[in-house]
Amino acid sequence: MKFTRFRQSFFFFLIVTRLFSQEGTKPIIPPQRDSLHHAPKSDLGIDILDVLGMKRLSGEVDSVGQRSMRPRATVIPFLGYTLQTRLAGIIAGNVAFYTDKDEYTNQSAISISGSYSQNRQIVAPLLSNIWSKRNKWNFLGNWRYYKYPEKTFGLGGHTSPYNPTKLDYSYILFREAVLRHVSNSAFYTGLGYNLSYHTHIDQFPAVPGQVTDFDKYGYKTSSKSSGLSYHGLFDNRGNTINPQKGSYASLAYYQYAKFMGSDNYWEAAILDMRKYFNIGRSKNVLAFWSYNWITFGGKTPYLDLPSTGWDAYSNIGRGYIQSRLRGKNLLYLEAEYRFKITRNGLLGGVLFSNAQSVSDWGPGNKFTNVYPAVGTGLRIKIAKYSGTNLSIDYGFGLNNSRGLFINLGEIF
Repeated sequence: MKFTRFRQSFFFFLIVTRLFSQEGTKPIIPPQRDSLHHAPKSDLGIDILDVLGMKRLSGEVDSVGQRSMRPRATVIPFLGYTLQTRLAGIIAGNVAFYTDKDEYTNQSAISISGSYSQNRQIVAPLLSNIWSKRNKWNFLGNWRYYKYPEKTFGLGGHTSPYNPTKLDYSYILFREAVLRHVSNSAFYTGLGYNLSYHTHIDQFPAVPGQVTDFDKYGYKTSSKSSGLSYHGLFDNRGNTINPQKGSYASLAYYQYAKFMGSDNYWEAAILDMRKYFNIGRSKNVLAFWSYNWITFGGKTPYLDLPSTGWDAYSNIGRGYIQSRLRGKNLLYLEAEYRFKITRNGLLGGVLFSNAQSVSDWGPGNKFTNVYPAVGTGLRIKIAKYSGTNLSIDYGFGLNNSRGLFINLGEIF
């Protein structure tokens, strides 16, 4: 029965994709052109490399109105901080490049980092967003390795922040999706493969002998989820590292099945929507983000359930510790105002607010509690040609939750 459901949805996806792809030679409507790849050098301002007089690793904009085909690489060691990791030593880098000189081809980016934290955590992600000529194809990758002691707080929206359960585990995540342009717009659809593998899971309750929510849910020392995903994407932002305008909307449906190696059959859907407004001549940006994550159709492994800070870039929920909320379903909304502090673009600032809610654990899966947060932050320009910033934020949530969050790149 479950295999039949999987097969039927797969064939339905192929039929829909085939219908959409009957577009003949219709031109691809270009995305919003970003303000970086075609701007005069004088308009780009300065970055930290200019201040320090350091040589750049690779290409720059060739001249006004033209883009360089040489990759623009940024590598930086820095100290990161989140409530879950505390202080962390990080070496991070990204490569921004174009696959074609055509001015409407989106900027591609590959980001990789390695970190070791004060809590003895090892985190090594590699994320890729690659666009082909004139954006006909989009290749999305998310590979991660974690050795990750962390605190968890139970299930549902009524958990206490004061008696966490400590967990320790290793985690391998592999996600790859290939999307194709399917209509006369910036719309794409495609398939992906996904593996989420947790192993050597140990838990240490706050009180010895305490029965935790993990125990009640079904504690296991490992879990494996393997399956296909189906993706619909609209993206006309131009610059994916630091969007100045445009829209992004992604709907992903995941099916994990035993015949593909999963422990259990289960399903999930993630709706990720973002909108960016350039405010007049100031080049300040007002940005909105909605992230909605639901699971259904079977029993989701505990550590694969929707949770604070476990989106693709580990960014939802500034103001709260990662894993603070966990449930079968999660709703999230954020707004951020990004502004210049210095006219040369070296320093910028943000003001943000967000709210999250997870469904209660029990019959009905109702959303009864909302957890808001507010905060502010500093942006330091690391690479002006790609728009890469060092983000330093401080957020305030409920129940005296507060903390510093340092990342390479924008939060969304």
